[in-house]
Amino acid sequence: MAAPVISLQRGVNWVAQRAVTILLVAVFVFPFVVMLTTAFKPTDDIFSAPPELWPRTWTLEQFMLAVNQFPFFRYLANTLLISGLSVAGTLLASPLVAYSLAKLEWPGRNLLFVTVLATMMLPPQVTLIPVYMLWNGLGATNSYLPLVVPAFLGTPFFIFMIRQFLLAVPDELIEAARIDGASELRICWTIVLPIARPALITSAVFQFVWTWTDFLNPLIYLNDSDKYTLSIGLYSFFGQHGVQWGPLMAACVLFTLPAVVIYIAAQRYFVGGIAAGAVK
Repeated sequence: MAAPVISLQRGVNWVAQRAVTILLVAVFVFPFVVMLTTAFKPTDDIFSAPPELWPRTWTLEQFMLAVNQFPFFRYLANTLLISGLSVAGTLLASPLVAYSLAKLEWPGRNLLFVTVLATMMLPPQVTLIPVYMLWNGLGATNSYLPLVVPAFLGTPFFIFMIRQFLLAVPDELIEAARIDGASELRICWTIVLPIARPALITSAVFQFVWTWTDFLNPLIYLNDSDKYTLSIGLYSFFGQHGVQWGPLMAACVLFTLPAVVIYIAAQRYFVGGIAAGAVK
């Protein structure tokens, strides 16, 4: 009798786990469904009574209004430029620092690594004013430098994540390359980093999404409207007399689409890079 009871209990647990998972997915997905369906509704149907999730009539009217509300393609180009340079800076600087912390022996290495970890514990609001004063003193405000240059100086989170991945790379590969006369830079770029591709792609995805969705930093550092990003452009739908919900939802769909596509395309590397540190 014990076996049927255990089998029944496992079945109940399996159903309960799936039910909770489906519920959580529904909670997180529902706002995106509302955003997507609202973007395809005519203006008169957005606040229909009773509310309807599915559009009665599918239309691209809201997308046309969204694109014409502000210089969409100019802001899109600005956002792509900032995001692309930030990703390039991350893939250039953070792996080099991570390699030196993981595979090179030098005095003060552990102290520097602890310092890098300590900087991750500071909320960005704490350093916001001092960093702004620094860039303002350098005359770099109202330019893309404050938004791009930090990525070329290394990001603590990505340094930590890539380092954890590199710790799993066999030291024998590096020693063999050194015996063959390869320099440390060549070992890093041609042997170690190709193995760490999942961690690098994960870092690139994170950096792209963070930069793409960043609203506060462009708002603080950019004064010229021709240099605005899409995240600031979305704010133009909030007027003195209300919110243009239809165009706003359409603009949000266009704004979210690149990040979703990039995540889906890099998903298998993304999951591998996140799990690398835990497996180690």
